[in-house]
Amino acid sequence: MGILKKKGIHISFKTYLIDGLSFMALGLFSSLIIGLIMQTAGNELGITFLTEMGVLAMGLAGPAIGAAVAYGLKAPPLVLFAGVITGAAGYALGGPAGAYVAAVVSTEAGKLVSQSTKIDIIVTPFVTIAAGYGISALVGPEIQSFMQATGQTIGWATEQRPLVMGMLVAGLMGLALTAPISSAAIALMLELDGLAAGAAAIGCSAQMIGFAVASYRDNKWGGSIAQAIGTSMLQVPNIVRNPLILIPPTVAGVLLAPIGTIFFQMENNASGAGMGTSGFVGQIMTFNTMGFSMDVLLKVGLLHFIGPAVISLLLSHYMVKAGMIKPGQMRISTGGIRNEKA
Repeated sequence: MGILKKKGIHISFKTYLIDGLSFMALGLFSSLIIGLIMQTAGNELGITFLTEMGVLAMGLAGPAIGAAVAYGLKAPPLVLFAGVITGAAGYALGGPAGAYVAAVVSTEAGKLVSQSTKIDIIVTPFVTIAAGYGISALVGPEIQSFMQATGQTIGWATEQRPLVMGMLVAGLMGLALTAPISSAAIALMLELDGLAAGAAAIGCSAQMIGFAVASYRDNKWGGSIAQAIGTSMLQVPNIVRNPLILIPPTVAGVLLAPIGTIFFQMENNASGAGMGTSGFVGQIMTFNTMGFSMDVLLKVGLLHFIGPAVISLLLSHYMVKAGMIKPGQMRISTGGIRNEKA
């Protein structure tokens, strides 16, 4: 284990399922998600250049994932640059999940041999690329098939049981968004779409808008906006101290999801399913999937913004009155995590 520590390799849940997935999400946002937004805007506005730029960005999702994960795992330069290639290989053979696995394996293999020989400039990228391509060819198609099958099963189950599955998907994806793991990466790896993606978007939006409204007294406009269009992950330190603050936004998502799946038939795609209101990506992807109309706009406004705000505000007010949540327990710091107790 000494050699691993010396090489900066830390095998842990946090390294691979929190840090790794978080940086994978950044790679996806910098390529696939922003590209889809560009393409959607270009198509709607009739701007060919914007559409072409979006298509190009979407096509480079694999390299972006490889570079992002390598950077997140603190890879040395040669490993980082070679990670662009392993990410591309993993994406081509195994989709987003394959790109992630290839990036992780190749980065750790590259770090292991980095600066170990006098011909480091040859050995390190060779080992990195060989490890990434090798694992991609070995398990990439199986990973892709498994993730697709799982996503399709979730989608099928949501269509068959929109009440129960809608509530379940919204609740779990919403919690994943607020937790220090990437709901966006999960949604894209599972390739969620249709009603299941619609329910996920509602649950994720409820977390962000719910926390923003429920914590307004503690955070005022600045902190509330940071949560509403940034991330509700800012509440993680407070959740550790008092998990009960999760109840209002989670309940809001669970209650609103069946309305979306049963009555409004809200749909989305994998790029928007796990984003909530972050940068309004969940809403843009709803319009991308369902088309832009006043009817869809009203549904998005009700289920992604107004509903979560009202339910979370009422529940949090009741919990404060009951002593379950105390003033100051949802205070955040956008510049860093507060250490003091509320």
